[in-house]
Amino acid sequence: MVVKCASCGVDLAADVDRTRKGFICASIMGDEHIETYFFCEACGVYTVEDYHDRFMGDDEVSTSGPVSKDKGDRKLAIIARCPDPANKRCRCEAHREYFGSWLD
Repeated sequence: MVVKCASCGVDLAADVDRTRKGFICASIMGDEHIETYFFCEACGVYTVEDYHDRFMGDDEVSTSGPVSKDKGDRKLAIIARCPDPANKRCRCEAHREYFGSWLD
């Protein structure tokens, strides 16, 4: 796994235990999505990795960002309210807030 900071390009996966701050999974239109937040201490911003496991087709991994610390912290606060962020079928309040009407 290689996740580069969207701002400075440093490899955030090199020290994943320190840089990975949270993730959440969801089933959307039959596909699994996993959004993972990585924080770059040098830049003070988040990079978001989206793993898209397609029901029919090849998996895709993309990154987005940079995401400001404030915005990333707000998203991580939503994720923290979920009792099981690894459960793609979870329909708790946090999942519904995070993904909106996209959930299966």
